[in-house]
Order: sequence, then C-alpha cells, then structure tokens
Amino acid sequence: MTELVERVDDDDRVIGVVGRGEAIRRRWLHRVATVVCRDSRGRILVHRRPHDDVRFPGGVNFMLGGAAEPGETYEEAAARELTEELGVRARPRFVLKFRCAGAISPYWLGLHEAVVTGPFAPDPDEIAWHDWLTEPQLAELVRDEAFVPDAREAYHRWTARRREGTPPEGPAG
Repeated sequence: MTELVERVDDDDRVIGVVGRGEAIRRRWLHRVATVVCRDSRGRILVHRRPHDDVRFPGGVNFMLGGAAEPGETYEEAAARELTEELGVRARPRFVLKFRCAGAISPYWLGLHEAVVTGPFAPDPDEIAWHDWLTEPQLAELVRDEAFVPDAREAYHRWTARRREGTPPEGPAG
C-alpha cells in the first residue's frame, strides 16, 4: 500500500497529495515530524535503525518520527509516531521547523520534544537498539559516521536554538 503525504511548497503550504515514494523520487517537499525523547533524568533516547531498513539502514538517530499523513499537523504526526515507534502516548512539545536538505530528498522537518517516564515498547521494525545518553555523550555520538545525516543537521539546529535560548516557534501547520 502506498504511503500518502502532502506535497508542500517552499513556504510549507499544501499543493497536493502524493505517494511518499514519488515525493522522494521527484525530490518534492513533504512533511516529516520528529520527537526527541528525554527521561526523567534529562537523558536523551538514541536508537539504531534496523540493518534491513530501506532508509538509513543501521543508522543511529536521536529522533523518532516519520512522514506526516495528509491532514495531520506536525504535532499530531509526532504524537502518532511516538505511539507507533515506542508504544507511548504523549503530547510532544513543538520546538522548531526547518527545511531539511535531506540526504535522500528534501522535506520540511518539525522537531518536537517529549518526556518519557513510564515503560515503553520499541517497535523492532523501527528500533533495533536503544539507550539513554547524556547531552555530552550525544554530542560525541553525532560525530560518528553511523549517525543519520539528516539527524545530524537537526541536532545542530536543535542545539543552536537551545544555546541561543530561543523559545520554541509557534504551532506548526
């Protein structure tokens, strides 16, 4: 079954609904929602993608997420992805949105944060391994060649915003 996404323009306005594969092949902008998860001690969840995954096999990432479905806001997509990938229901807090160059194809990325305090059940089709890292440990890991390139770009934007003390942007579309 074809995964549908909203094709968007340079200003993140919807211009149509297309298959995600087509959007990637044609390098059409679409929307991706991600979540950075922290535990009660402030550590950040990192994970390795399965080695048989189509996109970034075996890659390491500090965000969970995926493509927004037609009609979903970034926040709704982030909450859905958190439930699908970790089995956790939460309301992620929107932090920032930017046009990601993308190693495979460009897209608009909405980055959110959530605190995960209870038990969770990672989906093995999405997460092959996971651990909680401190911010200095994550900063070191970002330099590793196994770190997903798009996640590296998001990490640098996320940490720059935090260093600047910039409050989260308004709600994303």
